Amino acid sequence: MDLDDELCLCFHVTKRKVVNYLRIEKPRRPGQLSECFGAGTGCGWCRPFLYQLFDEAQQESSAPAVLPTAGEYAVMRARYIQEGGGTPP
Repeated sequence: MDLDDELCLCFHVTKRKVVNYLRIEKPRRPGQLSECFGAGTGCGWCRPFLYQLFDEAQQESSAPAVLPTAGEYAVMRARYIQEGGGTPP
């Protein structure tokens, strides 16, 4: 996933916005990422990926979060929604 790809598809929050939010605001809990343009508060699909980025930011020496490509991500989310995993706003 590139920096300009949307991580939160419900609210169109890019990976770049989340990474910059983590770098500048330094949230103490993953739930505070919702303050980044509402990320993670829609269908819930992106929450595990937000947590990965949060964990990566907390541990500077950790391996980078492995996220699917934008195309794979969209297909996986569509399947999640279709299976009743969440309701987009």
